[in-house]
Amino acid sequence: MLDIAEELSRWVEQGRDFAVATVVAVSGSAPRPPGAALAVNADGTAIGSVSGGCVEGAVYELCRQALQDGETVVERFGYSDEDAFAVGLTCGGILDVMVTPVRAADPARPALAAALAAAAHGRAAAVARIVRGPAELTGRALVVHPDGTRTGGFGAHPELDRTVAAEAGAFLDAGRTGTLGIGEQGSRCGAPLTLLVESSVPPPRMIVFGAVDFASALVRAGKFLGHHVTVCDARPVFATPARFPDADEIVVEWPHEYLRRTATDARTVLCVLTHDAKFDIPLLQLALRLPVAYVGAMGSRRTHLDRNARLREAGVSDLELARLRSPIGLDLGARTPEETALSIAAEIVAVRRGGTGASLTGAHTPIHHDGPTTPAGRLGSVA
Repeated sequence: MLDIAEELSRWVEQGRDFAVATVVAVSGSAPRPPGAALAVNADGTAIGSVSGGCVEGAVYELCRQALQDGETVVERFGYSDEDAFAVGLTCGGILDVMVTPVRAADPARPALAAALAAAAHGRAAAVARIVRGPAELTGRALVVHPDGTRTGGFGAHPELDRTVAAEAGAFLDAGRTGTLGIGEQGSRCGAPLTLLVESSVPPPRMIVFGAVDFASALVRAGKFLGHHVTVCDARPVFATPARFPDADEIVVEWPHEYLRRTATDARTVLCVLTHDAKFDIPLLQLALRLPVAYVGAMGSRRTHLDRNARLREAGVSDLELARLRSPIGLDLGARTPEETALSIAAEIVAVRRGGTGASLTGAHTPIHHDGPTTPAGRLGSVA
């Protein structure tokens, strides 16, 4: 639902009634992940998607029905259903979709409005809704903010609110969206519960070190992938808005000094394109010791070997060096800056999602991965 927060937040501000269908769980080759949503307002306008087109028609009608009767429902679509072909889900996957009415008097509206407003303005928040549990709790929501404050709740169940808030806070810290099970004792309401927790977090950072031609193409690729992109270079003549109009931020500073003072986290991507030892060595010496998602460095294989030797001399361990993606990118045969940016972006996605980088043609591996499983250094690279 939070993937379409900007438009839904406008509907809330305009006082519109709507129903939102959210993917709760997927299995097999389902095209959209948990949290993906389609919403329909009282005028019949639809936004978003739950299946890339496969079951949109059927879900649209469920939303219209929810607007009429005010009932929250969970429906399953998949190849095992007799009407799977009729609704169009022929890819072999299974989708569980929760449809929630969000009308003026519905109990979930204040909490959902708070979550949507936070996501629309780039603020962090996590919203929890009950997928399976007692009927009196369905249709309610609880929002957790980074400072621990809460909006909404599950009625006369303060202990349940505290339990869910703690669990949703953990999801928020990790930037995760998914389902959460709470046993009968933990639920405090006499029945086990299944909840969907959706997290909205600011875009992950991509920091590109080196204001070179390849960097301009990588900035565009990073923005396409949804990153907040910073370009950093010590040379003011090259690090300019005119050369990098798509960057969110341009910093003129020695790379290692900037990296030492700026905020990074477990989703941050660091791309070192300077291939100059006076920049690379102090920068990578620091970068490889930070708990970031990805560290890649550009250069030929000869540059790579020389760089590794210099880093070892500087005290970088073999375990730390194993985190370095160098030469940067997947082996696409890339030559142009745009092709090289594509190879780097592909490697970043593979690391994040646990892909192998191999061609899907003739392979027997899953098309969609649940998470990162690839050990460091396993992926191919380009010179």
